[in-house]
Amino acid sequence: MAFVDDGHPTRVTFSASSSAALLFYEREVTPPGVSAGGENDTTTMRNTQWRTKAPKQLFSLTPMTEVAKYDPAIYDEMVSMIGVNQQVTITFPDESTLVFWGWVDEFTPNALTEGTMGTANVTIIPSNQNASQEETAPVYTA
Repeated sequence: MAFVDDGHPTRVTFSASSSAALLFYEREVTPPGVSAGGENDTTTMRNTQWRTKAPKQLFSLTPMTEVAKYDPAIYDEMVSMIGVNQQVTITFPDESTLVFWGWVDEFTPNALTEGTMGTANVTIIPSNQNASQEETAPVYTA
Protein backbone atom coordinates (compact mmCIF):
# COMPACT_ATOMS: atom_id res chain seq x y z
CA MET A 1 0.00 0.00 0.00
CA ALA A 2 1.32 3.44 -0.90
CA PHE A 3 -0.19 6.54 0.66
CA VAL A 4 0.17 9.91 -1.06
CA ASP A 5 2.70 11.54 1.28
CA ASP A 6 3.55 14.26 -1.23
CA GLY A 7 1.31 15.30 -4.13
CA HIS A 8 4.27 16.11 -6.34
CA PRO A 9 4.29 15.20 -9.18
CA THR A 10 0.69 14.61 -10.23
CA ARG A 11 0.05 15.00 -13.95
CA VAL A 12 -3.06 15.10 -16.17
CA THR A 13 -3.09 14.09 -19.83
CA PHE A 14 -5.82 14.03 -22.48
CA SER A 15 -6.17 11.50 -25.29
CA ALA A 16 -7.50 14.13 -27.73
CA SER A 17 -4.47 16.39 -27.34
CA SER A 18 -0.84 15.98 -28.16
CA SER A 19 0.13 19.51 -27.20
CA ALA A 20 -1.90 20.41 -24.08
CA ALA A 21 0.74 18.79 -21.86
CA LEU A 22 3.29 21.16 -23.40
CA LEU A 23 1.10 24.25 -22.99
CA PHE A 24 0.05 23.96 -19.36
CA TYR A 25 1.75 22.56 -16.32
CA GLU A 26 -0.15 21.38 -13.27
CA ARG A 27 0.17 23.37 -10.03
CA GLU A 28 -2.75 21.76 -8.18
CA VAL A 29 -4.77 18.71 -9.16
CA THR A 30 -7.99 17.69 -7.44
CA PRO A 31 -8.86 14.19 -8.68
CA PRO A 32 -12.51 13.23 -9.13
CA GLY A 33 -14.41 11.76 -6.23
CA VAL A 34 -17.13 9.12 -6.21
CA SER A 35 -20.73 9.94 -5.31
CA ALA A 36 -23.80 7.79 -4.76
CA GLY A 37 -25.94 10.76 -5.86
CA GLY A 38 -27.81 11.38 -2.64
CA GLU A 39 -30.84 9.58 -1.33
CA ASN A 40 -34.07 8.16 -2.66
CA ASP A 41 -36.91 9.29 -0.41
CA THR A 42 -38.86 6.18 0.64
CA THR A 43 -41.18 7.91 3.09
CA THR A 44 -44.84 6.95 2.90
CA MET A 45 -48.00 7.82 4.77
CA ARG A 46 -47.32 4.69 6.84
CA ASN A 47 -44.24 6.21 8.46
CA THR A 48 -44.99 7.27 12.04
CA GLN A 49 -42.03 9.40 13.15
CA TRP A 50 -39.14 9.35 10.71
CA ARG A 51 -38.66 10.04 7.02
CA THR A 52 -36.95 7.04 5.46
CA LYS A 53 -34.37 6.94 2.69
CA ALA A 54 -32.48 4.44 0.59
CA PRO A 55 -29.24 4.74 -1.40
CA LYS A 56 -29.35 5.08 -5.17
CA GLN A 57 -28.03 2.21 -7.28
CA LEU A 58 -25.76 4.16 -9.67
CA PHE A 59 -22.55 6.05 -8.92
CA SER A 60 -21.11 9.25 -10.33
CA LEU A 61 -17.51 10.27 -10.74
CA THR A 62 -17.49 13.89 -9.56
CA PRO A 63 -15.92 16.76 -11.53
CA MET A 64 -12.19 17.28 -11.14
CA THR A 65 -10.26 20.52 -11.21
CA GLU A 66 -6.74 21.66 -11.70
CA VAL A 67 -4.85 24.91 -11.47
CA ALA A 68 -2.18 25.17 -14.13
CA LYS A 69 0.59 27.45 -15.32
CA TYR A 70 -0.19 28.10 -18.99
CA ASP A 71 1.16 29.36 -22.27
CA PRO A 72 -1.40 31.67 -23.97
CA ALA A 73 -1.08 29.43 -27.05
CA ILE A 74 -3.27 26.96 -25.12
CA TYR A 75 -6.37 28.94 -26.17
CA ASP A 76 -6.52 27.27 -29.60
CA GLU A 77 -5.98 23.84 -28.03
CA MET A 78 -8.69 24.47 -25.42
CA VAL A 79 -11.19 25.59 -28.05
CA SER A 80 -10.66 22.28 -29.85
CA MET A 81 -10.91 20.26 -26.59
CA ILE A 82 -13.83 21.95 -24.80
CA GLY A 83 -16.77 19.56 -24.74
CA VAL A 84 -14.90 16.71 -26.47
CA ASN A 85 -15.42 13.38 -24.71
CA GLN A 86 -12.01 11.71 -24.38
CA GLN A 87 -9.87 9.65 -22.06
CA VAL A 88 -8.37 11.62 -19.19
CA THR A 89 -5.42 10.13 -17.33
CA ILE A 90 -4.26 11.23 -13.91
CA THR A 91 -0.76 10.00 -13.09
CA PHE A 92 -0.16 10.02 -9.34
CA PRO A 93 3.25 10.56 -7.69
CA ASP A 94 3.82 6.78 -7.40
CA GLU A 95 3.15 6.44 -11.18
CA SER A 96 -0.20 4.73 -10.58
CA THR A 97 -2.94 6.02 -12.89
CA LEU A 98 -6.65 6.72 -12.94
CA VAL A 99 -8.12 6.73 -16.45
CA PHE A 100 -11.68 7.86 -17.10
CA TRP A 101 -13.75 9.29 -19.93
CA GLY A 102 -14.74 12.94 -19.71
CA TRP A 103 -14.36 16.38 -21.22
CA VAL A 104 -12.80 19.74 -20.46
CA ASP A 105 -15.79 21.81 -19.42
CA GLU A 106 -14.03 25.06 -18.54
CA PHE A 107 -10.67 26.73 -19.04
CA THR A 108 -10.63 29.96 -17.05
CA PRO A 109 -7.47 32.06 -16.73
CA ASN A 110 -6.98 33.76 -13.37
CA ALA A 111 -6.06 37.43 -12.96
CA LEU A 112 -2.63 38.36 -14.27
CA THR A 113 -0.73 40.64 -11.91
CA GLU A 114 2.83 41.90 -11.63
CA GLY A 115 5.09 39.57 -9.69
CA THR A 116 2.90 36.46 -9.98
CA MET A 117 2.81 33.55 -12.36
CA GLY A 118 -0.19 33.31 -14.66
CA THR A 119 -2.47 30.39 -13.85
CA ALA A 120 -5.77 29.05 -15.13
CA ASN A 121 -8.48 26.88 -13.61
CA VAL A 122 -9.49 23.82 -15.60
CA THR A 123 -12.68 21.86 -14.86
CA ILE A 124 -13.09 18.34 -16.22
CA ILE A 125 -16.46 16.57 -16.14
CA PRO A 126 -16.37 12.75 -16.12
CA SER A 127 -18.83 11.28 -18.63
CA ASN A 128 -18.49 7.62 -17.61
CA GLN A 129 -19.13 6.66 -21.24
CA ASN A 130 -16.68 6.03 -24.07
CA ALA A 131 -16.71 7.38 -27.62
CA SER A 132 -19.30 4.74 -28.56
CA GLN A 133 -21.55 5.98 -25.74
CA GLU A 134 -21.09 2.76 -23.76
CA GLU A 135 -21.00 2.99 -19.97
CA THR A 136 -17.31 2.88 -19.02
CA ALA A 137 -16.07 2.75 -15.45
CA PRO A 138 -12.92 4.58 -14.37
CA VAL A 139 -9.85 2.32 -14.25
CA TYR A 140 -7.22 2.58 -11.54
CA THR A 141 -3.90 0.88 -12.27
CA ALA A 142 -1.30 0.51 -9.51
